[in-house]
Amino acid sequence: MQSIIEVMQAQQWFFLLTVGLVSLCVGSFLNVVIYRLPVMMQREWQSECRMLLTDELASKGESEKQKPQQPFNLVKPNSTCPKCKSAIKPWQNIPIISWVLLKGQCANCQNPISPRYPIVEALTAAFSTAIAYYFGATELALLYIFVTWVLVALTFIDIDHMLLPDQLTLPLVWLALIASVLGYTVSPTDAIIGAACGYMSLWSVFWLFKLLTGKEGMGYGDFKLLAVFGALLGWQALLTIILLSSIVGAIIGILLLSIQGKDKATPIPFGPYLAIAGWITLIWGDSLSAYYFGLIG
Repeated sequence: MQSIIEVMQAQQWFFLLTVGLVSLCVGSFLNVVIYRLPVMMQREWQSECRMLLTDELASKGESEKQKPQQPFNLVKPNSTCPKCKSAIKPWQNIPIISWVLLKGQCANCQNPISPRYPIVEALTAAFSTAIAYYFGATELALLYIFVTWVLVALTFIDIDHMLLPDQLTLPLVWLALIASVLGYTVSPTDAIIGAACGYMSLWSVFWLFKLLTGKEGMGYGDFKLLAVFGALLGWQALLTIILLSSIVGAIIGILLLSIQGKDKATPIPFGPYLAIAGWITLIWGDSLSAYYFGLIG
């Protein structure tokens, strides 16, 4: 009896179609993650602060009443219109199609629905299908497709909040290390050294910049994201990723600041550029490295 991988390998069009459709649905879920995960983190921080305050008040013989909070996670509450609070029906939540049929408006109150929802869904499907096309129906492709999904969520969370949550970056590091042990990616030695060098390289830049200027040039989430790519691709790919992310970041950052009319001192997230550079290196890393080293002889 043929395995699912073997069937997919024999029918590439079916594999690409399956990946595209599944990734569209995943993209719809990623919209939930992008919005809710930062809110969940903020509520957790506030809850911890309240607990500390309660303990301090209790030690002084005082008390503070806690208001019960409604569940808020990636499942509950159900999705509703932010304006009229009407529940979004399942047929109103079909990736891309529902947004087009509803003309980008709430079915109940005609409140505009951000075009970013279908954009996230389309990007998730497009990038995942590109991975599937390039690597074929293999275990490595499935690994990279999952990494792509998480990178999409990280990119948009960082754009919105200048934040790369540990809840997403750290599991990717461990997943990459396990994949190396199973033989799907680089050797375990290269993966471990890659993760350590990826983290320490940006960590060193962070502290050098802070010592020289007294300012923080990037966040710790950037260190962990580069560690992810170091664990996936080995330490040999880090230079390519750093150079590529710096180039992409400089070009896009200057364009955005010019268009928005903001000062050059305005902080911009570096995570999206790392994610873009890392994703490009997943596919074309060897070609980029050969081209770069060819230029420098």
